Amino acid sequence: MLNYTPAPTKDMPLYLGLYHSIREDILSGKLKADAKLPSKRSLAQHMKVSVITVENAYAQLLAEGYIRAEERRGYFVSEGAERPGAAALMKPEPVPEGKTPENCFVDLCSNRPDESRFPFSVWSKILRSELSGPRRRLLAATPAKGAPELRRAIADYLFACRGMSVQSEQIVVGAGAEYLYNLIVQLLGRERIYAVEDPGHVKAAKIYEKNAMPLRYVQVDEKGMRVDTLYESGADTAHISPSHHFPTGVVMPIGRRQEMLAWAEAGKERYIIEDDYDSEFRFAPRPLPTLQSIDISGRVIYTNTFSKSLAPSIRIGYMVLPPKLVERFSRELSFYACTVPSFEQYTLARFIAEGHFERHIGRMKKHYRAERDAVIGAIAESPLAGRAEILEQDAGLHFLLKVKTNKSDETLRREALSAGVRLAFLSEYSHIPVEAEMHQIVVDYSGVDRARLGEAFARLGAIL
Repeated sequence: MLNYTPAPTKDMPLYLGLYHSIREDILSGKLKADAKLPSKRSLAQHMKVSVITVENAYAQLLAEGYIRAEERRGYFVSEGAERPGAAALMKPEPVPEGKTPENCFVDLCSNRPDESRFPFSVWSKILRSELSGPRRRLLAATPAKGAPELRRAIADYLFACRGMSVQSEQIVVGAGAEYLYNLIVQLLGRERIYAVEDPGHVKAAKIYEKNAMPLRYVQVDEKGMRVDTLYESGADTAHISPSHHFPTGVVMPIGRRQEMLAWAEAGKERYIIEDDYDSEFRFAPRPLPTLQSIDISGRVIYTNTFSKSLAPSIRIGYMVLPPKLVERFSRELSFYACTVPSFEQYTLARFIAEGHFERHIGRMKKHYRAERDAVIGAIAESPLAGRAEILEQDAGLHFLLKVKTNKSDETLRREALSAGVRLAFLSEYSHIPVEAEMHQIVVDYSGVDRARLGEAFARLGAIL
């Protein structure tokens, strides 16, 4: 049995200490290629730690290629992992987020805005009007929470379109979701444990990890984050996307939402961070109500941005704080300067207040519906027909394509990229190892070249 005694520190949670210990034994050759590691439960019992701690350590080793998982057999040291640097060669150099490789024929991984759809004429008209107005206001520093005009416009929009009755004083404007997550960590305090969805978007987890916050990866089922596992995790803050989970596309039903709120109410100072990242693009008649709108105990921090609804380059996000956190923010964090230029805040405020934003969303929903239908149509007419199943296609800017194959997800991804088709798989967003690969492609369809879809899926069909 492996003997390790890593202890959690302020800068390193326990699972990372265990990960580093095992990795060092692999690199040094103490653990040889094909050596079988103890089961998660037996190692946890031996070390007197939780199974989740071992799961997270094994997941990190698996993700970096130091170990491999074999169904029904367990975990084994990877061939060649004892040579320093060998693990880095097991995966190709990652492509920066939002950037498509030069030799890519079709990119089904990246959401790319269509510049022809951005309302440049209206935006520039409002901006020119603001620049010709009172210059003192434009050059003065805005309050820490953001310009009052923008916060009022957002509050009115949330009431009209998302069923949220909030005061402008509850809204904090910042330069994107990443900045707001860092503010939340400071606002809630450092003595917390964060639960994130698994599979889930990696950025939020990375931000909490960089803030040295202990993480718990909680599995997502067909209803969203599992509340029973959340209780077991010991977390007191849960980051979820209930209206449209990324990457599975799952929508959390009302029963699970009530369970999440009950979890928050059952503990002192428990909070839920509701990430509503693409709620505007639901193809049903109306967007789903937010979790915040049914929260009567003030336990939900709502976050959203304009990155998907307008453009990623518009680095404006906002969060809605529960009333009891508003005073704490003013007392402890109001010394921060607002990170969004006043020019952009006043322009966006009028863009929303004058109805341009809502009309833009209406046009983009029609456009993205047509994009989605074009991709689905191309799949139906390709060799994938009958060999693939489309899941969760009624919301957001992506859906899942479940394919039948004996090849691993990594082999498919690599062979598809060689054929000019860039893919991402659901398994890439899973931190905790799954028993068997799901073979589900996460298809981001915004900005795709429709003329190339037929050829792209023909190439993919040939690979399968």
